[in-house]
Amino acid sequence: MVSKRIIPCLDVKDGKVVKGTNFVNLVDAGDAVELAERYTSEGADELVFLDITASAEKRKTLVSLVEKVAKAIRIPFTVGGGISELSDIEVLLKAGADKVSLNSSIVKNPDLITMASKRFGSQAIVAAIDIKRIAGVYKVFVKGGREETPLEGLPWCIKAAELGAGEILLTSMDKDGTKDGYDLEFLKELTKQVSIPVIASGGAGKMEDFLDAFKFANVDACLAASLFHFNILEIKKLKGFLKDNEIKVRL
Repeated sequence: MVSKRIIPCLDVKDGKVVKGTNFVNLVDAGDAVELAERYTSEGADELVFLDITASAEKRKTLVSLVEKVAKAIRIPFTVGGGISELSDIEVLLKAGADKVSLNSSIVKNPDLITMASKRFGSQAIVAAIDIKRIAGVYKVFVKGGREETPLEGLPWCIKAAELGAGEILLTSMDKDGTKDGYDLEFLKELTKQVSIPVIASGGAGKMEDFLDAFKFANVDACLAASLFHFNILEIKKLKGFLKDNEIKVRL
């Protein structure tokens, strides 16, 4: 059985790590390199770095900061934000990323998933999908949650997997920053429908939320930000709790 993963997320704006609620009301959460170093020492399995305004501002990800973070850590590292073509992916992988996270660009050009997975390997391509319930329907949003698309959440996740994504990073905008738990119902249905790993994002508030996501929704990894940034939860204690509850984790 593959170990379940705990993944801190660095949402970066203007070079600083920030955190908000429902994708708005952002507050400063610290220095990206310092947090990355801390999470490596605390036992994080991977790290995700998202330049959350790159797509909306029509610019590339902060490559120099990616290089600094990559040098500071010894765990797998996923980078997203402002990636629109194969050359962008190549630059970030050369800068030290192990994987790239694609969101707005693959909604505009789904073939980018296939092209990227063929060129760099599907293991390096993460489909980041932001969903929000609108009139009872899960809709897909892009540009850091600023823009609604015609796409529905579950069909788009399934298509991204079929096109060659190696992993899905599923963020519930309704749950983001609320600390009242992941969207278990959507995640449970998603893990039934796709064969690639699913990372749960948005809503973690206590150790039991991670346990529920692993046990009830059968996700492969749980991502969180403010819980770790502000020392509300310690990764080592969280992993100890999960192990005590029969979840396989790396200690």
